Amino acid sequence: MKPISALGLKKQLLSGEASKWDLALRSLATIDKFDSEIRAFVCTTKREDAIVLAENSNGPLAGIPIAIKDIFDTTDLPTEYGSQIYSKWKPASDAAMIALIRRAGGYVLGKTVTSEFAYMSPTETRNPADLKRTAGGSSSGSAAAVAAGMVPLAIGTQTGGSTIRPASFCGVAGYKPTFGMFPTVGMKCFSWSLDTVGLFAATVSDLSWFAEALIQRPLAAKNSKERQFIIGVPSENPWQVHSASADMAINAACSAIEAAGGIVKKIKFPSWMAELLELHRLVQGYEATQALAYEFDLFGDRLSPMLSDYLTAAGLITAAQYDRARNRVQVTKERAAELFAEIDVLLMPSALDEAPVGFSSTGDPLYNKAWTLMGTPCVNVPGLTGVTGAPMGVQIIAAPWADQDCLDAACFVENAIKRKFGDLYDRIGS
Repeated sequence: MKPISALGLKKQLLSGEASKWDLALRSLATIDKFDSEIRAFVCTTKREDAIVLAENSNGPLAGIPIAIKDIFDTTDLPTEYGSQIYSKWKPASDAAMIALIRRAGGYVLGKTVTSEFAYMSPTETRNPADLKRTAGGSSSGSAAAVAAGMVPLAIGTQTGGSTIRPASFCGVAGYKPTFGMFPTVGMKCFSWSLDTVGLFAATVSDLSWFAEALIQRPLAAKNSKERQFIIGVPSENPWQVHSASADMAINAACSAIEAAGGIVKKIKFPSWMAELLELHRLVQGYEATQALAYEFDLFGDRLSPMLSDYLTAAGLITAAQYDRARNRVQVTKERAAELFAEIDVLLMPSALDEAPVGFSSTGDPLYNKAWTLMGTPCVNVPGLTGVTGAPMGVQIIAAPWADQDCLDAACFVENAIKRKFGDLYDRIGS
């Protein structure tokens, strides 16, 4: 099992090496072969329907099968939000992201497993890089589906670390755009100030092409070979000391960057960043109690203990605390440019460590929450491993709305890592 490049499939279509329906049937066959052990999909499009959708697709994504996290409304497939409350439910309209996929010529091949309402309750999805490990969360199914080569592209979400972390764990590219760049209409809300659409692909080049096709912004990486990036690496962070795997990945990435002609610059984070995790806690918690008020008040006994306990505790956050937190968040967003005054992008670990062994946790989003709160674009760059040989990603972070710079720098780092260390999936044996 290994990821497949969407751009590679596009070349096959253009050359006549493959037809649109070929790609649909290939993906369905791979799902049939591996998903009983990976458990990435909630449901898939019927074979005959997939062939029709593929053959009738036109546009930049024409013929490319795409998986959708089951937190987005779909009229032709059930939408369950990872909750028994919505078992077999079919909405009356599609989410905006589904319409954008169709407009770009793509089609939905299936819905992927999500943690309950995209919170942190563990799922049964296995990590294709190591079946004994979690694929992360809450976008566990989307990350695993791409990592296992079931689909070349997938959609997820991030409110804390639900795109970057599972991408890191599974060894694929993941992109959390600037807050508000992609529409969340028709996506089940957890926190309206934080919820962000996320994308998954085999490589950063695939990601940037996918993103540009969806929203018609200039996002595809164009200058990574000519540009000398100045990449900032914090000398320390205000949240927690790096794990051995995180240190190993950052050191390897810095070595590759410098070997490829990039500049690594040590920086010091400003003191105001120390409060970001607490601000995230207050904003997310207060908004979640309202976003899920219907489910909590009417169906509380059908929520998982983890989510029920979280909402109960979050219900103690007062409006005054929330208002103060929102005001502080606005100040920090206005100061975000300070971080990039002397650098192009930041380099940090994508996750606290390699994917945990077992399925009792989706991992810790410690290194993701601050950037989600500030609305900055982030890209998980795959290609590295931690101390036990499991995938360990690094993330590139840019200023808000500098998404093309972020993707461009991430493409440079990904290529540098591959030149220095070779292909990740050859090294982990998948």
